Amino acid sequence: MSTAFDSQQVKTVLAERGAQVEAYLRHCLDGIPMQGRLKEAMYYSLLAGGKRLRPVLCLSTASLFGLTADAAMPFAAALEMIHTYSLIHDDLPAMDDDDLRRGRPSCHKAFDEATAILAGDALLTDAFGFMASATAGIPADRVLGALAAVSSAAGAAGMVGGQILDMDCTGRTDVPLPTLQTLHALKTGAMFRVACISGGLLAGASDADLDALRAYGEALGVTFQIVDDILDETADTATLGKPVGSDAEMGKTTYPSLIGLERSRELAQAFAEKAVDSLRGFTGADADFLRGLSLMLVTRNN
Repeated sequence: MSTAFDSQQVKTVLAERGAQVEAYLRHCLDGIPMQGRLKEAMYYSLLAGGKRLRPVLCLSTASLFGLTADAAMPFAAALEMIHTYSLIHDDLPAMDDDDLRRGRPSCHKAFDEATAILAGDALLTDAFGFMASATAGIPADRVLGALAAVSSAAGAAGMVGGQILDMDCTGRTDVPLPTLQTLHALKTGAMFRVACISGGLLAGASDADLDALRAYGEALGVTFQIVDDILDETADTATLGKPVGSDAEMGKTTYPSLIGLERSRELAQAFAEKAVDSLRGFTGADADFLRGLSLMLVTRNN
């Protein structure tokens, strides 16, 4: 399956939009009065790099319906703040106990455990203030609807619920595939899905269009997670930017451990193509980018 965008074009647009997000994030906390050590820890993790996929998805789906990046940016950046908080907390000794994140010491190693917890708490809480501030040219009811969707995706019914299911499954050898799929649909997929639909909600997309974005985001989230599981077995630490083999070391069930590497690669490709098909009713550069992005994720190496 092909799209009008080749992988290099997708990488170019992803880099351009990611740079826009990066420029906003670099100063987004400056106007918030807080203790210097807390701000340092928040920026340490927030500006540690990464693909900025979630905010780029929000900006791209908003653009699909004519909403500018400037208007959507506070909301999109808030998604990255929530993602960053989740990484800080996931790395903690009580969770995954990872000492490396994006090629450098994780937040609790660079500072201390208490500071890392508070930095994550602050990023999550302040994110909702940024979302609520995205009212430049956007009706308040749209912002409220998008904010409610993010709250559900990030909370007990989404990412946090997935994290506790992950903890419950860690060390078990009897985790069935449907449970693994539910775990990832919550822990990873929920934020991918809401990143896609929030852009549409902010831009006033129709219910039918939102359904298409939801299907795209769900399929994209599965693609991303399967490839993430594959890379934990096949990549090296320097390329991946975090310890490889940690899933197996902690006794986590993954797609490769259940169905093997070859079948996992086939499944990732199938979900990427499902994501492409979800956007069959959309035309234009933004739609082509989103379709190309789903296919490019299958071949990513970090």
